[in-house]
Amino acid sequence: MNSHKNNRSVVLVVDDAVDSIRMLNDVLEDAEFTVLVALEGAQALTITQNITPDIILLDAIMPNMDGFETCRRLTQNPRLANTPIIFMTGLSDTEHIVMGLNAGGVDYIAKPINPEELIARMRVHLSNARMAQSARTALDTAGQYLFATDQQGHVLWATPQVRALWETAGADDPTQQAAITLALREWISHQPAQGHSLVFNFLPQALTVEFLALVDGKEYLHRLGDTPKPAAATDAFKQQFAVTGREADVLLWIANGKTNREIGRILEMSPRTVNKHLEQIFRKLGVENRTSAAAAALKCLSKV
Repeated sequence: MNSHKNNRSVVLVVDDAVDSIRMLNDVLEDAEFTVLVALEGAQALTITQNITPDIILLDAIMPNMDGFETCRRLTQNPRLANTPIIFMTGLSDTEHIVMGLNAGGVDYIAKPINPEELIARMRVHLSNARMAQSARTALDTAGQYLFATDQQGHVLWATPQVRALWETAGADDPTQQAAITLALREWISHQPAQGHSLVFNFLPQALTVEFLALVDGKEYLHRLGDTPKPAAATDAFKQQFAVTGREADVLLWIANGKTNREIGRILEMSPRTVNKHLEQIFRKLGVENRTSAAAAALKCLSKV
């Protein structure tokens, strides 16, 4: 959120109708908001590259680029992760309301706009956004390697520790970020269970992503970590879980999200033999399934 010298929240109004902008400017100024104006979607995108508003009011129907497409592009900007977007529309049918929410809007208000209703809704969404920002700031301060994506694998937000680790691993350039997005999209499409992990082997320095939870039905929360060298990982497993060397090898690939068939190919053993090792691993770890075993292994690896 921006800090303003008068502690005013900054609102970006995106509307091609001059009369509507004049009315909104008067209402928002009276409510002690600082008002920025964009007359079209492209102008809004340019403004938000340099300024991060606290909230955006977006007209649904505009020439060239409509509000729905503008919203989709705005939400791709990581700096706007905590900026609520409210649609302003004369379209009250369900289809357009759903389109606005699916595009990334948090709410809509029908035209002609009721000033009191508008300000009330804006204050609610600003309060919610600030609470979310406070929670993420706490995560940043605690040094957590956490980030969230949407169902398509696009990063919605990430703690500074995650961005630093991406840079260290050579994953901060656009090409690598695009590859990460594609890998995450494919992985999420298979609905990974909590504790399941994905390894980015294509990076200069391999990284592991652990799926933690689905938040509010739309944010996929993950933990990012280094991928330890196999020897260091298996040694840690043998020490903590009292597994054999071969069991430690199997457990390492279980933690990396591999199937029995894939593990068999990697370790040159049959899937049946892999399963035999898994039975012993489950017993020694005191777990009942591979998801729990993977979670225990990842927890162990976090200390390596």
